[in-house]
Amino acid sequence: MTEYFVPTGEGLDSFVEKRSEFIGHVWPVDSEEQARARIEETKKEHYDARHNCWCYLLKDGPVRYSDDGEPQGTAGQPMLGVFQKAGVTNLCCVVTRYFGGVLLGAGGLVRAYTQAAKLALDAAGVSVVRRWVEVEVACPYSLFERVKNEAAAQGGVLGDIAYTDQVTVRVLLPEEKTASFTDRMVELSAGACRAVELGESFQAVPVK
Repeated sequence: MTEYFVPTGEGLDSFVEKRSEFIGHVWPVDSEEQARARIEETKKEHYDARHNCWCYLLKDGPVRYSDDGEPQGTAGQPMLGVFQKAGVTNLCCVVTRYFGGVLLGAGGLVRAYTQAAKLALDAAGVSVVRRWVEVEVACPYSLFERVKNEAAAQGGVLGDIAYTDQVTVRVLLPEEKTASFTDRMVELSAGACRAVELGESFQAVPVK
């Protein structure tokens, strides 16, 4: 089973620490060329900033980072560590610093750049890329909550829901969980509702 995590989308957030503004920006990227382009775009946009520190990492590809003039090891590497710890790949991050006149010290810089990267990732969201099976379940309203709970317990993600004389819900399930989910539907409803497989796909689905 192949599974990995990527940013759901672009994420941007900022905060001020001792009069210095830190602007964190995260993008999903598929190549080193895309990452480099994002970095250059940000440098042009924030040409008047003291620092534009960056990092990027690609699945089965290069990992790069830069402190862009900050003391060695206080910016790019701590930023990179945020994403490695979260297990997220195929992303580029730039943290822009507008210097406020107060020195933060090495420890303060590490904390600030780490926080900026975390805020940007939170703003971007995280998706899991893997093979999913889409199923459709039609059930009485009285069982709908139990169906949702079972889908969550199996690592599934709810999709379209139709409300008529009964509830019809589509669920994306991890490939290896499909059989157990289908069995549970029959068990929970005493055979009243069943999960029908609609197809498979390899895609990114938001998880947080």
